[in-house]
Amino acid sequence: MATTPEQLVARFRDKPLEFQPGEKWNYSNSGYVLLGYLIEKISQQSYRQFVQENIFNPMGMKDSGYDSNSEIILHRAAGYEPAAKGAANAGYIDMSIPFSAGALYSTTEDLLRWEQGLMGGKLLSAASLQKMTTPFKSDYAFGLAVHTANGRKVIEHGGGIEGFNTMLAYYPDDKLTVVVLANLSGRAPDDIAGKLAAAAHGENVVLPSERKEITVAPAILEKYVGTYELMPNFDLVMTLEGGQLMTQATGQSKFPLFAESETKFFLKVVDAEVEFFMNEKGVVTHLILHQGGHDGKAIRK
Repeated sequence: MATTPEQLVARFRDKPLEFQPGEKWNYSNSGYVLLGYLIEKISQQSYRQFVQENIFNPMGMKDSGYDSNSEIILHRAAGYEPAAKGAANAGYIDMSIPFSAGALYSTTEDLLRWEQGLMGGKLLSAASLQKMTTPFKSDYAFGLAVHTANGRKVIEHGGGIEGFNTMLAYYPDDKLTVVVLANLSGRAPDDIAGKLAAAAHGENVVLPSERKEITVAPAILEKYVGTYELMPNFDLVMTLEGGQLMTQATGQSKFPLFAESETKFFLKVVDAEVEFFMNEKGVVTHLILHQGGHDGKAIRK
């Protein structure tokens, strides 16, 4: 059902804070809704008009805009989601609901223009750009994740909405931009972006089909059973079911892990690897999740 920015803000306006501002990081669509609402109040324009006149037009982004459920937009892609027999049409969402947290559409070419313009100083002052790309909490800057992938600094962010997933990554040292847009729900853009960046940097890329599965004794697999904290409030839970090591991330489905070695495992549903590490006594202390060029350390609880 269509809504208004005022109605969106009213949904969370009177709710208590989860924590004091600046105390920690927790991504929230409501924060971006509030920013969009403030843009409208300050500029006396609709969010749609503001981004068109201040971002898309100056940047030459002719195939980008604020999406509409009723307008006919030339070459607009349809969104899909995984289903039992392949794929199904994604669920309907009125674009007034994501509003400034996710109602924009674009293309790979336009997003290259955006990245070159933003990082080239065409949109923000040097001081503002520096502040925007400097991590504040947990490798998170102002709407951007800033960290190291395979030894290289990368500034990136992904996105997702019914039927679509995206990843936009920028490697400032060599001014490399990687854009991946997908019209099937899932984590594929993260994986593809990581591999594209690796290929562009001349690194060896191993495809999931090239990995060789081996058999590992249940007694070894049993050592890995437990809960591993990847980040606050986000765990990877390892279980052993019928001799098969399984993994389940917080709020996600459970998936089997397949062994490449006695300590290194891979998933088949997404291109990701899990590597376990032990102390001198042979006790598993943590794991590293390798995915999309990123290495995430998860401590065993």
